[in-house]
Amino acid sequence: MDLGLKGKVAIVVAASKGMGKASAMGLAAEGARVTMCARTEADLIVAANEIREQTKAEVLALPADVTRLADIQRVVAKTVEAFGGVDILVANAGGPPPGGFDQMTDADWQAAFELTLLSTVRFIREVLPHMRKKRWGRILNIQSSSVKQPIAGLILSNGIRPGVAGMSKTLAAELGKDNILINTVCPGRILTDRLRSHMGGRAKQVGKTFEEYLPQVTADIPLGRVGSPEEFANMVVFLASERASYVTGATIQVDGGLIRSIV
Repeated sequence: MDLGLKGKVAIVVAASKGMGKASAMGLAAEGARVTMCARTEADLIVAANEIREQTKAEVLALPADVTRLADIQRVVAKTVEAFGGVDILVANAGGPPPGGFDQMTDADWQAAFELTLLSTVRFIREVLPHMRKKRWGRILNIQSSSVKQPIAGLILSNGIRPGVAGMSKTLAAELGKDNILINTVCPGRILTDRLRSHMGGRAKQVGKTFEEYLPQVTADIPLGRVGSPEEFANMVVFLASERASYVTGATIQVDGGLIRSIV
């Protein structure tokens, strides 16, 4: 199936590893020109070189901190300078730290807001003029299954991520006339460094390694396993494509059946 992505210009945020890197790889493999950004320049360069080598795609790697407006503006401006516009935004960011309500200060809540919600708002604001000019666009906001079902011990994520889904649903109505589609994609338990860190901490509390603790991590997943970043990226690539031309305002989980809610 031709996904119609050849020559499209994509920005993938937090793309040096995990789901962001897999999404950048998937888009590049379909012929898109990709800008990758992340905070750690060394990891970003390695990831960009790997994607160039495997896909032969045009890849622009830009170090950026998504909590800084100037960095977001620079990423978009450099992308337009290099590739002539922006067609696809994959708005991604590392999640807020774990912890309960009593542990979190105002500073913790503010930092989580800037990382998770405000960075998405700012990226969308910067790319919209370029998408409106072409009357074509895809915005994919990467969040978490906590949007549909709160996760124990992640009060910051549970409190802030649903705001991104609400914003996406609202924007779908505003952007449809410009043929710009916006969706929220919610990973469940995907085998990333963040999952290893979070679940590894729980494993240590009970005297187990991550691998020994893994059966407990997967016990409530109908498919009986955690997902791979590539499996998550497959959904992102589809939603970014021409083939998803009638999907907007949706909140879609990629979780092996973990979330039981009907809606």
